[in-house]
Amino acid sequence: YAGWRMTDSFSVSITHIFLYLVHVLNGKTSMVPLEVLFMTKVEGGPASVGPSAPVSLLDWYDLEQEVLLVMERPFPCVSLLKYMENSGPLKEDVAKVLKSAITMHTKGIFHGDIKAKNLLLETGSSDPQVRVIDFGCGCLVQEEPYFIFSGTSAYAPPELLTCGRYEAAPTTVWQLGALLYKMLDAEQYFSTSEFLRGRINFNKDLSQVPKDCSTNPNQRATLEQIQQQPWLQNQTHVKP
Repeated sequence: YAGWRMTDSFSVSITHIFLYLVHVLNGKTSMVPLEVLFMTKVEGGPASVGPSAPVSLLDWYDLEQEVLLVMERPFPCVSLLKYMENSGPLKEDVAKVLKSAITMHTKGIFHGDIKAKNLLLETGSSDPQVRVIDFGCGCLVQEEPYFIFSGTSAYAPPELLTCGRYEAAPTTVWQLGALLYKMLDAEQYFSTSEFLRGRINFNKDLSQVPKDCSTNPNQRATLEQIQQQPWLQNQTHVKP
C-alpha cells in the first residue's frame, strides 16, 4: 500500500507479511521477519533514506498475526519494467544495480530475484537512481549450494535446471545478464529454459551482453570481474 508519514508527509510504502524466523540481529536473538533482517543487514534503515540502493526500511510492527513493514517510497519513480514497456529498448547503466548486488553479497545477503520488476527507477533528477525492492525471495549468503529456488523461474540459473542446485554469486551474475538482455531489447522474452534449448539469440544490437555469463557457473564471471567489463564502463544514462 502507498501512504504518507503523518509527521512530515514523507512518502512510504506499507506491506504485510506472515512468516517469522529466529535470527541474531544487532547482537540479540530476535524473532524477526526475514525481510526485516535482510533490509537491516544491507543498511536499508532510516538513516540510509535516499542514498541506499535498496529501499530503506523505516519501521516495522509486530501485530501477532502479521507484521507491517513501513518502507521508503521513492517519489516520483517507476519500475524498470514499466519504464521499458513505455519507452522500449534502452542502453541502461546497470553499474548501480551491479554495485548494489555486490554490496548485498558483501553484507551477506543474496537477493535471489533480480529482475526489472524488482527495480525502481527514480525519475525526479537528471541522474536517476536505481533502487532495489522485494527481498521476499532473499537468503543469507552461504558457502554450501542451495537446492530450493524461490525467485522467478524464467531467470533461474541453468545449473538449477541441469544439476538441481546453485550458488548465490553465480546466480546473481546470471540474473544480471538476463536483465541486461531485456534492457537492450525490451521486446525480447528471456527464459533460462528457452536459452538452454538454443531458442534465445543475441543479435548485433545485443553485443554488450557479457559473453562470460556462461551456462557453466564455474566459468561464469564474478561480480567484481563484470564490474570491470568495457560494456559496463562505457554506458549511457537513462534520461526519463
